[in-house]
Amino acid sequence: MSIERPRVLLADDFPDLLTATQRLLALDCTVVGSVDDGGALLKAAERLQPDVIVVDLNLPTVNGLDACRQITRAHPHIRVILVTAGRDPAIMGAALEAGASAFIEKRAMADELLPAIKRLWATVQTPNVM
Repeated sequence: MSIERPRVLLADDFPDLLTATQRLLALDCTVVGSVDDGGALLKAAERLQPDVIVVDLNLPTVNGLDACRQITRAHPHIRVILVTAGRDPAIMGAALEAGASAFIEKRAMADELLPAIKRLWATVQTPNVM
């Protein structure tokens, strides 16, 4: 069975940003949930099994890097996009080491988030052919 839209889980501790991101993605994605801390993210990822998770670096309880690391180990099919306020090369490297598939600055989300989700979703939908 083919899924027509990527299933996305959002994690950020700013409610207004969660709302804005849901609106941004509404036409092209199915937002299966939104959470405001890392502990809730881990539980939601397990329960909802989204295609893509958009997670803020600075979350209460469990930070975005640690959550990313745990999610990608437990669920390698889930793609994680880490978002943060700045473009620090050290953080970008840490995000990739933690298993993130993409890294986006919050100020670029309006332009870069949906294309990144579509690109990552395509990798979930198209298995590697040998």
